Amino acid sequence: MDDRGFVWAHFKLNAEQRLRGFNFFVVLAIFADGGVLAALERGFSPGLLILLGAFTVLLALVFWLVDARSRQLLQLTIKALREIEAEFPASYQLFANDAKGQHPIISYTFAIRALLLAQMGFGLGVVIYGLYHW
Repeated sequence: MDDRGFVWAHFKLNAEQRLRGFNFFVVLAIFADGGVLAALERGFSPGLLILLGAFTVLLALVFWLVDARSRQLLQLTIKALREIEAEFPASYQLFANDAKGQHPIISYTFAIRALLLAQMGFGLGVVIYGLYHW
């Protein structure tokens, strides 16, 4: 494998891992939120709600950290890929062209963080609800 192949393979691996991690978070969040809703519907104890809410917050926090590490690894390869693509015609410089037209809100990072923050907020709300009804 040449240098370019190595850099591309590293980028591809980390980009795929980031999306897989996000998909895994979504599945786990659905189960966690479903557990909270089932507990509320069945009138479980406030202590259980506090534990479920804390788990939901912890889940979002862990995935926030995992996503942050994935972004760090991607940034390493993006710098190298930009150097490689500088040799290409302007229309082939995908990373450079993307950076020029990039909007901070229209990005995977914004979407992932918004969902993680919403999940953390939901979990905190459940903890507060459980404490209020303790």
